[in-house]
Amino acid sequence: MRANIDFKNYTDSDYEALCSFLIALNESDDRHIIWNWARLEWMIEHPEFDKSLKNSIGLWTVDDKIVGAAIYDMYFGEGFCGVLPEYKDLYKAILEYACKELRDDSGFGLAICDENMDELEMTKSLGFTPSDLDETIMERSLDVRSLDAKLPDGLKFFCPDPVENAYDLQWLFWQGFDHGDDKAEFEREEEIVPRVRKHFNKDLGVAAVNEKGEMVACCLLWYMAGTDYVYVEPVCTIPAYRGKGIAKALIFEAFRRAKNLGATRAYVISNMEFYERLGFRKKHHYSFFWKKDGKKGDT
Repeated sequence: MRANIDFKNYTDSDYEALCSFLIALNESDDRHIIWNWARLEWMIEHPEFDKSLKNSIGLWTVDDKIVGAAIYDMYFGEGFCGVLPEYKDLYKAILEYACKELRDDSGFGLAICDENMDELEMTKSLGFTPSDLDETIMERSLDVRSLDAKLPDGLKFFCPDPVENAYDLQWLFWQGFDHGDDKAEFEREEEIVPRVRKHFNKDLGVAAVNEKGEMVACCLLWYMAGTDYVYVEPVCTIPAYRGKGIAKALIFEAFRRAKNLGATRAYVISNMEFYERLGFRKKHHYSFFWKKDGKKGDT
């Protein structure tokens, strides 16, 4: 006889259980790896993530274990719906919840792996329509023998602390993601808030520092003991230092460290040729689907 399934809204006390759910979801089948514990941990402390809406995340549980979840992305209107394989008949209810409770004024959208035929069929049956948006996740084996790369002269490795080095990291991201190099504008626009992420291992976050002690590039890597993969997010280099092989050296240095902890593969959400040159290969393709109706609170 099947155990009772309960529903609850997310609270901070559910964080570890939600991470465990995402790990379990990807343990034997990585077609949902586009959503993983590390993406959740990066997002939930991102400055643009609205924490006041966290209670809208829906959780389906059996004996206090999460077996299904509806999670919004950085903003309402996009998200993820997932369920453990043995409870796949819950997927429709999870989708319907997301359409009502995680939508914005234009509806709700999500990305589904092209190989997940059951989810694709269910999504279409509820009135979702495809869009021209897509995402690709790439995978690379962490073969130590192929992780050789050196920083250019004048640079050295540095492991930034997200709390102690919060200002310098955000200034690096500001420049590295092409917002410009006007520090006065940066200080007007950015609120410097140290981001405390429970499972982040700062020894896997590797930056390049120049002779002035300034960070000029960075690669953050996410790894959880008990899993066999790492998640790459983010990688950036300020414009003046691009094209010198710095990002490659940082990524490979981080991979060497992750390999020593037990990781055997790495994932990155990207389809950039840059990652292919580093040995990544396209693993899964995800198509976006949108549902325009279903106002929040409708029954």
